[in-house]
Amino acid sequence: MLMKGLSPMRKFRRSYWHKGYATEAAAACKQYAFETLNAEKVCSIIRDTNTASQNVAVRNGMTVTDTWTKHYRGVDMPHYLYVTS
Repeated sequence: MLMKGLSPMRKFRRSYWHKGYATEAAAACKQYAFETLNAEKVCSIIRDTNTASQNVAVRNGMTVTDTWTKHYRGVDMPHYLYVTS
């Protein structure tokens, strides 16, 4: 799969989860990507089990455009590609 776009990565300590920081950071990254970098789209690759990150993506206007399964150390890991443009 060839993907063109920006994919900002964000990760917070558990003590900062469920406080809205990820949504705020994702919105700022998206704004920076479009307004400063003139990106055509912003992408997030999210595990199927990571509903918190999926919710952050949806709150930032992203939609699922593709799915696939990564094989890592003998484990199948489904992923979603969220995109906004």
